[in-house]
Amino acid sequence: MKTADCGLAGQRIVVTGSSRGIGRAVAMRLALGGAQLVVHGRRRSPEFDRTRAEVESLAPESTALTADFSRPAELEPFVEACFAGGQPVHAWVQVAGADILTTELRAAPLRERLEALWQVDVVAAALLLQFAGERMRNQRLGPGACSIVTIGWDQADQGMAGEAGLVFGTTKAAVHGLTRSLAQTFAPQVRVNCVAPGWIRTAWGEAASEGWQKRAKAESLSGRWGSVDDVAEAVAFLVSPASQFISGQILPVNGGWQQGRADLTAEQ
Repeated sequence: MKTADCGLAGQRIVVTGSSRGIGRAVAMRLALGGAQLVVHGRRRSPEFDRTRAEVESLAPESTALTADFSRPAELEPFVEACFAGGQPVHAWVQVAGADILTTELRAAPLRERLEALWQVDVVAAALLLQFAGERMRNQRLGPGACSIVTIGWDQADQGMAGEAGLVFGTTKAAVHGLTRSLAQTFAPQVRVNCVAPGWIRTAWGEAASEGWQKRAKAESLSGRWGSVDDVAEAVAFLVSPASQFISGQILPVNGGWQQGRADLTAEQ
């Protein structure tokens, strides 16, 4: 994890879903860069407490909030809490999503998994970012001074065979559309971009079958899994002043997509 600040010092940034995985890596990267954070978890947990403690050790003025984004009534109060006290929010990173791969939802019927993803990754994200984007625009910090980053999927626009492709392709393609629409809605004050990870070795990747291990490496021109830090570096760039002329973009972080791998099979 690099420590260059990318101009992040003094920025206040909300990172939702920052208890573990990509969200945690993003929070740590931004705190190392000098940003003050609002870290978020669905509820108090050992992972949430660990992230909170480590972020606060790097950025003492950071805070931590919990909210369950599957509950509509908790969305706007969460945004209001992030903006409370009159402090500006310079960036918002929407990482939070329903975990259907490593929780009890992995064994749920297709409809339940799809509904869980849709409610959190799409509906809640759209409402949260509408609320947050309006407040960020009204801060009037100058064109491009504020930014929003969403998390998509590098295969969402082309699709992938199987149930995984159905649920993630459907929801993450919606996130891509949401990103482009919000960029137009909040321009020029707020930039909105999407980081679209490819095969990233999160908790699911660590335990994935041999078929998925081979596929993940073969479908990247880099010949390896991506890391959560690879994603965090891309996010750090997109929330930094270095990217002030970039908005409405989907940035794949996948080592280069290796197409035409129909000969590869993995458990669906």
